[in-house]
Amino acid sequence: MNLSQWAEHSIGGRTRGLRTVPHLWSICEDMLEVCPQAIMLQYVNPMAINTWAIGAKYPQLRQVGLCHSVQGTAKELAKDLDIPVDEIRYRSAGINHMAYFLNFEHRQPDGSFRDLYPALKQGYAEGRFPHFSHSPRCPNKVRYEMMSRLGYFVTESSEHHAEYLPYFIKRDRPDLIEKFGIPLDEYPKRCVEQVEAWERQAAKYREAESITVKPSHEYASEIINSVVMGQPSVIYGNIRNQGFIPQLPEGCAVEVPVLVDANGLQPTVVTDIPPQLIALMRTNINVQELTVAALMEQSPEHIYHAAMLDPHTAAELDLDQIWAVTDALLEAHGDWLPEFARVERRKAS
Repeated sequence: MNLSQWAEHSIGGRTRGLRTVPHLWSICEDMLEVCPQAIMLQYVNPMAINTWAIGAKYPQLRQVGLCHSVQGTAKELAKDLDIPVDEIRYRSAGINHMAYFLNFEHRQPDGSFRDLYPALKQGYAEGRFPHFSHSPRCPNKVRYEMMSRLGYFVTESSEHHAEYLPYFIKRDRPDLIEKFGIPLDEYPKRCVEQVEAWERQAAKYREAESITVKPSHEYASEIINSVVMGQPSVIYGNIRNQGFIPQLPEGCAVEVPVLVDANGLQPTVVTDIPPQLIALMRTNINVQELTVAALMEQSPEHIYHAAMLDPHTAAELDLDQIWAVTDALLEAHGDWLPEFARVERRKAS
């Protein structure tokens, strides 16, 4: 069975969360002892599970999970539309990698705004979009197809978004993989390329007489500037849901616009997410909730329950296969996992 597409999300993402969260909890313990008023800026995947688990165990800690999907996608769509991104106004909300642009508009010379969704939908229907992609291996068709069905554009890349859904990656449907251009080995390839790029960059810096630091599209520096200098900014952050999206469960991790200033993080409330988007988010929230429950209760059973409810996994495997692949993943991760999740410990008992 090819598990490469599950390296970051789906059933593999659950296992990654099991091994990552205890280390994040350890950092939280240190923060509460040394700097209880500090803000944890967390860039680690699986973002939703990590943010939820931190909020569940340490609700008093200030934290935000950060991702570049929202601003990155806005730039990609702007290039498809051939519109400068700084002329576009947008609003997004949901859960990490399943947040959607509720508004995507172009500022007009008279100060009004034109809805860009008709242009995006027409361009896709006519085969003109997607035009731009962040990688030549990823044609970005999955997101446009889902927009044509749901009416809204998701902020996560096509190759990742396909992992959250039961519709595109199927063992017996190579035609779907070809039609939508889904690179199943993209994640490991990208990791290799990133490591090589870091090595080239390090070598270049070692030989450079001076180094110029350019602004990136990541939010960390904006948050630090806003908190320390008091200059307000708006970022998209993953926050423990305390009524910020009333349509989603209390305590889960939601991705919403967040005002940042000298007072810290001030998430905004979003109440107008269409029901079809909320329903799709809930299919993944169920899995996140069970993974966090496994960690909080140290329950091996909930690891299998989470795998059982994963939309992509359930679409491909029967129950015996789900249990078997979960066993295989837990065994492969070995002592990277917390003790309660280790297969050899359960076999010994």
